[in-house]
Amino acid sequence: MGETIAIIVGAGRGHRFGGDIPKQYRLLGGVPVLRRTVSAFLSHPDIDAVRPVIHPDDETLFHKAVAGLDVLDPVPGGATRQDSVRLGLESVETLAPSKILIHDAARPFVAAHVITGVLDGLKSHPGAIPSLPVTDTLKRGADDLIKETVSRDGLFRAQTPQGFRYGELMAAHRKAAGLALTDDGAVAEHAGLDVAITPGSEDNFKITTQEDLDKAERMVSNGETRTGLGFDVHQFCPGDGVTICGVEIPYDQSLLGHSDADVGLHSITDAILGAIGAGDIGMHFPPSDPQWKGEPSNTFLKHAGDLVVERGGSISNIDVTIICEKPKIGPHRETMRARISEILGVSLERIGVKGTTTERLGFTGRGEGVAAQAIATVKLPTNE
Repeated sequence: MGETIAIIVGAGRGHRFGGDIPKQYRLLGGVPVLRRTVSAFLSHPDIDAVRPVIHPDDETLFHKAVAGLDVLDPVPGGATRQDSVRLGLESVETLAPSKILIHDAARPFVAAHVITGVLDGLKSHPGAIPSLPVTDTLKRGADDLIKETVSRDGLFRAQTPQGFRYGELMAAHRKAAGLALTDDGAVAEHAGLDVAITPGSEDNFKITTQEDLDKAERMVSNGETRTGLGFDVHQFCPGDGVTICGVEIPYDQSLLGHSDADVGLHSITDAILGAIGAGDIGMHFPPSDPQWKGEPSNTFLKHAGDLVVERGGSISNIDVTIICEKPKIGPHRETMRARISEILGVSLERIGVKGTTTERLGFTGRGEGVAAQAIATVKLPTNE
């Protein structure tokens, strides 16, 4: 299927973190941690597929967190992280990847350059791990007393994704079955594989405690707020229904367009793209390209939402107004809100849908079509 597959390991229960919901499903700036992590790999041009490994009890949480994302079906993890990785590796064996990346689900801020660095390392070594040199002074202690200072020369803090040539890591994991090794680098070391050190990032930390989550919240909240405006219009044509904000509504006409002519989702997509300075929907999905003919507009909206997450941002609010005489929007408002929430992976309370008329003025007032305008508010890191 793909030359490079990323395995996202999220089968842990987060006992150190505490709480009823595992940390990878907690909301971070209104977006599940796992969704941010998965999106970082889906948006990387050199990653062909993403395989999540989850706890068997978390299927409902998982599907809610990644709704609308193009990921492989999840596989259940094992009793330990090492077991979970091995099960993930075995699950993609028939896909015959040449390279594999193993990443912690609770590291949502992995940057594209960190992923690229690992892949570059695999060009000359069977393994590569992003790492940061230890800079703090290290002490060895006992009985609440410092016993000695430990040299930090040659010491590094290992991060993920840890990358390997697939066949060699699979063989190494089978050889290490039953051993208690802390990461895939240790599995590779046990098998005698050379593992390159590639550049890590201080932002690529693992959320393990509530303090870590608080730090992550500060990272997504201390950025700048941006606002984008979107507008779209489609005329009526012969048919028996319209799709507005992802909801099919029976009607005695349809809307004319190259895709599914969903004015609501089109206007929201343009608003999000405008907020992050990424052009408009026509730049990303040209109407002249036949592959987008009849395409459901949730594809376009999900793409815009993924771009926000890729840049380390989050969607704070979406507000869309549908302008038409008919069909009536009120009876479908809550279904529309739920659909937009599902596509973007944003909590329902951040989505607003309204319907209005133009008091029979203009083309919408004459019943010739439907218009929509949307405002998107997003939060981006200040380095954007």
